[in-house]
Amino acid sequence: MKSGRDSISILFWGTSEFAVPLLRALLEAGFRVLGVVTTPDKPAGRKQLLTSPPVKVYAESKKIPVYQPETLKPAAYALDLPEADLYVVAAYGKIIPKGIIEKPRLGALNIHPSLLPRWRGPAPIQFTILAGDIETGVTIIKMDELMDHGPIAANSKFQIPNSKITYPELHDQLAQVGAKLLMETLPKWIEGKITPIPQDESNVTFSKILSKGDGRIDWNKKAIEIERQIRAFTPWPGSWTEWPRKDRVERIRIDAARALDYEIRDGDAGYVSEMEKHPLLVKTGKGSLAVTFLTIEGGKTLAADSFVKGYSDIIFISFV
Repeated sequence: MKSGRDSISILFWGTSEFAVPLLRALLEAGFRVLGVVTTPDKPAGRKQLLTSPPVKVYAESKKIPVYQPETLKPAAYALDLPEADLYVVAAYGKIIPKGIIEKPRLGALNIHPSLLPRWRGPAPIQFTILAGDIETGVTIIKMDELMDHGPIAANSKFQIPNSKITYPELHDQLAQVGAKLLMETLPKWIEGKITPIPQDESNVTFSKILSKGDGRIDWNKKAIEIERQIRAFTPWPGSWTEWPRKDRVERIRIDAARALDYEIRDGDAGYVSEMEKHPLLVKTGKGSLAVTFLTIEGGKTLAADSFVKGYSDIIFISFV
């Protein structure tokens, strides 16, 4: 006789690293995962080598069947997927049509790394850091046809442990929070003990898809806002600026920095100065930014003091 967990069949939908701990938790807890739906392999890196999504790599290591539909439109894709009692979705990366999410008898649960309805959309962790939020969390919703809109089945609050946290650090911590919350929620959901609660539409905020252009630093912003951007946009899309030199314009990526209240008197926003203990200090709209690590395009990441030794002409110029 099957136990409660292996009597329920699950189809897992996920793509990015965030989804891997959730899939791992399902398997380790004994849930019956019929397969994994993920996005197609894509070119990645400087050499643009065809690369499998992290969830696919993990699923194949566990001998779980993997499905990679090019599209979810029924006319173009026959949806040759296993019939499952429940869909579990985490960082899949595409909108799943209503006709698909309504197929399983227990519905489709989505694990989202924010306290919905705050930060719906594709980049909630980055926008949490950009906003300077001190609290975030993970929400599990019963999916409907709208993005991150469905009623809330469960959530777990998470106090951001320090004001200097970066995207990779918060991402990994929330993935673990999500895995724990999923394990606490699934048995109650399967037994019909959870009545999901509609989201408060008056408190909705949205994140958006990030592009390389979003990483350009606006030096007219406050130093603390630029510091948050650097932490939020590590590693993608990165935070960058341009350095006009005599014969060319160099692109510089700021990898780490600290906001200071100190006001540089000379120049406009973007002006590069120096002071004791801060070899590369940039004027901003309010305060200054002490750059600690940076990378010139095509070069290695260097500490600010080493960078200034190699590129002494960077002092007393203006980034644009």
